Amino acid sequence: MEQKTLLQYFEWYLPADAGHWKRAAADAEHLRKAGFTGVWLPPAYKGAQGRDDVGYGVYDTYDLGEFDQKGTVPTKYGTKDEYLAAIRAMQEAGLAVLADIVLNHRMGADACETVEAESCDPGDRNKDSGAEAAISAWTKFTFPGRGGKYSAFQWNHSHFDGVDWDDKTKRKGVFHLDGKDWEGEVDDEHGNYDYLMGADLDMENPEVLAELDRWGEWYLQTTGVDGFRLDAVKHIRFTFFTHWLENLRDKSGRELWAVGEYWSPELADLTHYLDSCGKTMCLFDVPLHFNFARASSSGGNFDMRRIFEGTLVDARPERAVTFVDNHDTQPGQALQSWVQGWFKPLAYALILLRKDGVPCVFYGDYYGVPHDAIGPVGPQLETMLRLRQDVALGEQTDYFDDANIIGWTRAGREDAPGSGCAVLLSDGPGGAKEMCMGAQFAGRTFVDLLGNCPGEVTLDETGSAQFSVNGGSVSVWGPKG
Repeated sequence: MEQKTLLQYFEWYLPADAGHWKRAAADAEHLRKAGFTGVWLPPAYKGAQGRDDVGYGVYDTYDLGEFDQKGTVPTKYGTKDEYLAAIRAMQEAGLAVLADIVLNHRMGADACETVEAESCDPGDRNKDSGAEAAISAWTKFTFPGRGGKYSAFQWNHSHFDGVDWDDKTKRKGVFHLDGKDWEGEVDDEHGNYDYLMGADLDMENPEVLAELDRWGEWYLQTTGVDGFRLDAVKHIRFTFFTHWLENLRDKSGRELWAVGEYWSPELADLTHYLDSCGKTMCLFDVPLHFNFARASSSGGNFDMRRIFEGTLVDARPERAVTFVDNHDTQPGQALQSWVQGWFKPLAYALILLRKDGVPCVFYGDYYGVPHDAIGPVGPQLETMLRLRQDVALGEQTDYFDDANIIGWTRAGREDAPGSGCAVLLSDGPGGAKEMCMGAQFAGRTFVDLLGNCPGEVTLDETGSAQFSVNGGSVSVWGPKG
């Protein structure tokens, strides 16, 4: 059975040339041959910043680059027809397509409304000022450019529980709308992290829930995507997606695999969310990303035996989507925590060549980030993608017995000739480690399939050998020829 391997097909600084969907369609065959089984495409709907919006400043989820709104017909990535064509091209190439779903907030309203609100303590949203005042809030969404096509629903202040701007006094803050409660089951950072940005949807409002169900059904029918990447789930009532996803699964009769973004370095936060939402999705392994970031900046002093400590892939491997970096962690972004370049091949070996978790490769690592003069990880990443499908198969045995040099073996599978490998990496000096591949490999000659260590190694009668690795590097030893 083929192993899932995802590609996040965008980074923050893609050119705002409305050409990304065309590029994606043209790239589909190459991505499948490279070893990917699925792609996560960026948010496809019209954002408040029009053609310059990456997609998270959601204005109109029914406008996929079809209507003249926010100064443009296409989104940053292209038109609706180009988006649908890209999805079809990916699927015809054998790739599953994940759509980026952003339901937490709306931005770029068409008009203000006068509404009573209290100002909150930004550090503790449970503490209101105690004094209600009339504010002018951007909460009226009428979508004049769309003119009611697909949905006549219009948003007003009753559909939101908070905003971050009073247009009357030109004041920024966190304003809690009169008669509303922050949702109870959300992340407890800042006391209550229901509010994130823009006009925050009230997920207790029956009209909101009904509209989000209608939109989800329309979107799935319109696009035919295979699953979802769910944005900002820590800010939305934890049981919301249990209903939203199950409704779509029931109506469509499809699996609709989903992964949520719960941005927390604490494993307990992620496992609590998974338990609360009925295990209806996977989550990105944020703690593992932070372990990678720390290891890459520790000058070789990170204890590599602990690289999986406190991670989701260790605790709940069947629910973990592993990654190295993403659009939020890249330089200049809100959650900047970039994994240093020298460590990237090691990190990718740790997510691509092991049995647990679904790895997600970042576009900026695969293609580079020209905005910051960051090049792609390069041929080693390309090789590891191929090795994941053809070589890194079978039973896994770990050799996490040294603070710098760690390794593991994959015993291969009988139905995959040439499979099986010994992976070794070091965040410090180079060296060697004896590892056993199993008696079925006795007398076989192994070479470093990444080409980092020259020479050959012949395995003894037990299938064991001393495998080498260079300093700050990774080697994947596999059968020669």
